[in-house]
Amino acid sequence: MRLAATLILATGMSAMAQNPVVQTCYTSDPAPMVHDGTLYLYTGHDENGADFFWMQEWRVYSTTDMVNWLDHGSPLAIEDFSWGDDRAWAAQTIERDGKFYWYICLHSKLSGGMAIGVAVADSPTGPFKDAIGKPLFDNGSWDNIDPTVFIDDDGQAYIYWGNPEIYYAKLNKDMVSIDGEVRKFEQTIEGFGAPSFKKREKDKKYKDCYTEGPWISHRGDKYYLLYAAGGVPEHIAYSMSDSPLGPWTYMGEIMPLSDTGSFTNHCGVVDYKGKSYFAYHTGKLPGGGGFGRSAAFEEFEYNPDGTFPIIPATEEGVKPVGFFNPYRRVEAETIAFSKGVTTEPNAKTGVYVADIHNGDWIKVRNVDFGSGGPSKFAVSAASALRGGAIEVRLDSVAGPVAARVEIPGTGGWEEWKRFETDAKIEIPGVHDIYFVFTGRKGPKLFNSDWWEFKK
Repeated sequence: MRLAATLILATGMSAMAQNPVVQTCYTSDPAPMVHDGTLYLYTGHDENGADFFWMQEWRVYSTTDMVNWLDHGSPLAIEDFSWGDDRAWAAQTIERDGKFYWYICLHSKLSGGMAIGVAVADSPTGPFKDAIGKPLFDNGSWDNIDPTVFIDDDGQAYIYWGNPEIYYAKLNKDMVSIDGEVRKFEQTIEGFGAPSFKKREKDKKYKDCYTEGPWISHRGDKYYLLYAAGGVPEHIAYSMSDSPLGPWTYMGEIMPLSDTGSFTNHCGVVDYKGKSYFAYHTGKLPGGGGFGRSAAFEEFEYNPDGTFPIIPATEEGVKPVGFFNPYRRVEAETIAFSKGVTTEPNAKTGVYVADIHNGDWIKVRNVDFGSGGPSKFAVSAASALRGGAIEVRLDSVAGPVAARVEIPGTGGWEEWKRFETDAKIEIPGVHDIYFVFTGRKGPKLFNSDWWEFKK
């Protein structure tokens, strides 16, 4: 009875939650990118229990329906840059001519400041490598953080970055070298709500002020520069221009200060499947906060004049824009929402779900079983100890059990074996499914690599 009550309580708390979109680790500074029908999300990774922005790697997730996210692990880390040694802060990826360029910032061994770098890959999920073996830009300044990049309709690429100044430059077509000089925008009250940091008058109240985390985008003939603003704590504001090089006009707030649980914010904007989405981060994951941030999404519509509306932060997040097909091998680390589990990588297996204990669960949304439903459920799992069981439940962690499979010990945490069982009930139509993990209380039970339903 106690377990059932706990599951019902957990269901009530999470039934509507979609934010943050990743629960298996902290995912800061979200940068979305659409490629070939899939939305990819590039994030930083705040370490557990951090008391500063001690960040060692960047991570990638993907979705085709905006609610179920596949974890691709960390294809890029500090160790991939011989010239960097610390602070894997905000970054962004863009595609050009079949190559994927990931613009990052790192503490530089060469200058002692922060520097902008670039990695390249043939796939949006890597493997990535340092494109030039040295920083793209490094002058010893601590201003060199949070790069954002875009390619204009005429093919010209631009890069922007900075705190508390806003620097910009043109990129050559090779995307790994700067065309001309690095310049900085003159911040004014008209352009950004306040003058540049060094020109602000003490005790004078300004409309707003640029802080960090720029994001550049454009629609039609309008250019948008979004950024974290207001000092600490940060909100999201933006400026507009008729040119990617300004002059800029301050337009106001997009995401005002609210109960996000984080004193920073960092945004990205993307259009996907006919809808517009705003990515940001919060400290709402359990144990999170200002140094434990997590990516979130909100759907929005531009105002008729092309300006941004006010976008509030919610726990509900976004609605699905597609159905999920269960009749195939599905990576276990495909998650809409979860409790308790983490993910781990293995050079042979790839990413898998780990740290599974009694009462943990994974939710997958909007699963379309069609008419009749499945007859079989199969899973790949591994356990060095006594194992446990997976209950496939419909629509809540306490819902009807559609299938149940026992996972015995397999001889090791990465000694994978396939297990199959019959479906217990018919599952026609569309459902959310919950993989509820059960076993002895206390110990780790098993790891999970993939699952599938069969007709």
